[in-house]
Amino acid sequence: MRGTSQEVTHTRSRWSGPRKWRGAVVWLIAAGLHPRANATTQQVADDLADRMDYSTGHVRYGLDEMAARLGIGRASVARHVSYLRELGALAWAQHGSRVNVRRPMGLKGYAATATVYAAVIPAVYDHAMGHTIVGTGYGARIVIDQRSQTRIPAQSSGPVDNSPVDNSVCEERETPSLTWVKEEGKLKMVGGSNYTSQARPPKPRIPHQSNQINGRRRTAADVQAAGKTVRLVRALVNWTQSVPLRRLEYVLRPWTDRGQDAYQIAADLTGMCSGMRWKPTNPAAFIQAGVTAETEHQQQAQAAQAAADRWEQENPAEGAFHGSVAARLDVMAAHRQGLARYQQQMRAYGHDDLSTGASSDWDAEADILAFLNGSPA
Repeated sequence: MRGTSQEVTHTRSRWSGPRKWRGAVVWLIAAGLHPRANATTQQVADDLADRMDYSTGHVRYGLDEMAARLGIGRASVARHVSYLRELGALAWAQHGSRVNVRRPMGLKGYAATATVYAAVIPAVYDHAMGHTIVGTGYGARIVIDQRSQTRIPAQSSGPVDNSPVDNSVCEERETPSLTWVKEEGKLKMVGGSNYTSQARPPKPRIPHQSNQINGRRRTAADVQAAGKTVRLVRALVNWTQSVPLRRLEYVLRPWTDRGQDAYQIAADLTGMCSGMRWKPTNPAAFIQAGVTAETEHQQQAQAAQAAADRWEQENPAEGAFHGSVAARLDVMAAHRQGLARYQQQMRAYGHDDLSTGASSDWDAEADILAFLNGSPA
């Protein structure tokens, strides 16, 4: 195949998945349909098959990486890939170019458009295998007639006392409901019934969340209040509007339990994406990760503060420094305010320089404490 027949839109070969495509390539090379295809061509095909998407049959070319993996020169890899295209076993799904694929997604940086190949199987292989083809080109499919296949009877668990039944009938008189024609990739009907099993995979459940809120049991009023807050949050933050209300209330519950209102939560959520042009594709998971990280950071800070307080209780300091960190900060702030007021009052009396005079009979600390206690200086 040459020219446009090597494109997905014009190929005469049909779509295939990697497993059956690999077997078809083995046959095409062994049949000698291409004079230059050999074991190296098969090696290149195996590398492509290992990386193919099972649902689409597409694979990124990755010439440099493939050459490094196989230990073959770039020119040789490109040449054997061209042999697969000429055999009708590969078709271009997308041509590589220098167009930046990151720009349409709103991302920074540069990444060239990759070459993508599609796995295809030519008609010559299907004819050799006796396959019946429905359709033409890339969308063609195989139809398999299974009426002549031998059925394996079900294994009996033991002898039963049934009268003999004569089942010797020719295939032409077989009930039509016991024969079927299956199209590859479709569900197979057995015994004339087109009903499939009703068993379904279990629905994913939201992990259990504690009924406790701030040390008490969560009530219906708490849930209703949180729901109102979350509704307002969705109105304020547009990228959260794709999340169902119940799910959003669940992921924001640590913040609503803490008593944060809608405006505080909206400010925190906006801060998560501030200065960014992108929006999260999975807002619920993005929010949950942010809330979890913030909660863990708060818990670590509280644990560190508790450890510091415990150490201070076990190793008490002497004098004025005996007390918690918060109490010391309050005392230091009060002393700064009192000293500023004292200096202001002394300047009003004309005592700008407090360092002059006899310092031996002046106790500055006692004078300041007396001022703070309201006693005359």
